[in-house]
Amino acid sequence: MSRKQQLLKRHRRNKRIGLLIALIVLIAIGVLVAWWLPLLLAVIGWIAHEAWFADHLFYSPKDDYQYSFPPYTPQPKVHLNGEQLRLDDGVMLVDDATLILAVRVKSTWLGRFFDPRIELVGGTNPDAQTFERGVNGLRYLNLSGQSQTLSQGLLRLRGRFCRVSGEPVLWALEQADYRRSRVMVIAPHADDAELAAYGLYSQADEAWIVTLTAGEIEAEHYQKMGLDKIEAARLKGRLRAWDSLAVPRWAGVPAENCVQLGYFCLQLAAMQAAPNQAVGSREADLNDTRLFRQLNPFTLPGDVDGAPTWNNLLADLREVLLRARPDVIVLPHPTLDPHPDHICSQQAVLQVLGSLDWQPTLLGYANHLHDNDRWPMGNAGEGIALPPAFDAAAPMQPLSLRLTLEQQRDKAMALGMMHDLQPPAPFKRRLRRVIQRLLAGRKPSVYGENEFFRKAVRRQELLWLLKPGESGVNRGEL
Repeated sequence: MSRKQQLLKRHRRNKRIGLLIALIVLIAIGVLVAWWLPLLLAVIGWIAHEAWFADHLFYSPKDDYQYSFPPYTPQPKVHLNGEQLRLDDGVMLVDDATLILAVRVKSTWLGRFFDPRIELVGGTNPDAQTFERGVNGLRYLNLSGQSQTLSQGLLRLRGRFCRVSGEPVLWALEQADYRRSRVMVIAPHADDAELAAYGLYSQADEAWIVTLTAGEIEAEHYQKMGLDKIEAARLKGRLRAWDSLAVPRWAGVPAENCVQLGYFCLQLAAMQAAPNQAVGSREADLNDTRLFRQLNPFTLPGDVDGAPTWNNLLADLREVLLRARPDVIVLPHPTLDPHPDHICSQQAVLQVLGSLDWQPTLLGYANHLHDNDRWPMGNAGEGIALPPAFDAAAPMQPLSLRLTLEQQRDKAMALGMMHDLQPPAPFKRRLRRVIQRLLAGRKPSVYGENEFFRKAVRRQELLWLLKPGESGVNRGEL
């Protein structure tokens, strides 16, 4: 069981216990006070839960985030005077550096009901970055893109529903311009490449998109069209396979650089456990990947028999890597992103790289988190603060790529073409969002109803430079 599954299981167990206690209290009130009072209190309690307690947050907002950055990372001296963030005299910042600022953030009493955020004001690039309700600890702001404003002494940190305190610490992480490279994005599912790195691959000198699975499961939306479970899964898989090949064309990626490997969703771990054994689809009644690979621009080793095996996956990846010879590979982060297909995708790439005669730069991304399903918090179009992390033993190197408003809109349109992000949300989730909008002040994304339009369409894409020897970044051998 993954860590995220363990956290979710504990969260549900605690919620059941809480509901049982609440039920006992309500029955007692009904017996001792008035029969109708428990009904009223139950409705009020449910509305309060949906407004303020429905987020999946598997840690205390009072916990300090804990990060360490690579040794010798420049730390320009900064001071916080009221709202003004000021550099020491003579300090110069590189314009395209990733700037990370550690500050202590404490919510006001209203910050328990409305999302606390820090507004970056002054200059021509205002921003806001949002944190957990009830936050009271060390957090890491992303000041990338604010170097000129900060150097001019114009940058102010304005807390809304929170206060900023303590002596801030600034890191300036210089980074190469990976847009001037041959970039390959490894996507476990259609839309992962767009969610994580549309801004990067759409601007790269050359880009490749390699999608590992068809993403055919959970096809209830298509069953409503009159299809049975198997037919619906196959249709969904064909649509998402098409999306993985067609949507990158919106960003100018040539068709011959888009590959769909057609393996089955949530089956990569089982394939990895028995590398020679074929592992079929959970819902599509298929043991052959070729249904989802028909539109590929060239043949792959796995096309010979279509067997969904780990060894075929490794052979396919090796062929694509040798054909493309990327300078940079963008793939799921080994510790931040807990999705089992994401973990296996990253491990498969590393295993193949262990046998190759050149080693590209690796950039990690996190489209899912272990312990905060709402990250990045805040609204579409805002900046991305660093995610929750509580182990400073291994240094991490974030890289922040800025997106203009036009680039954000193009990214949103790419996501809108993805069939998996198009179906309407369930009624309960839509009702919850209405309640949160009215009582908690949360705004929907103007780009689409799916939560990923809020999470992914931001003024930055946050990636992480991965180095051999770090946790989860050990290249294996074929």
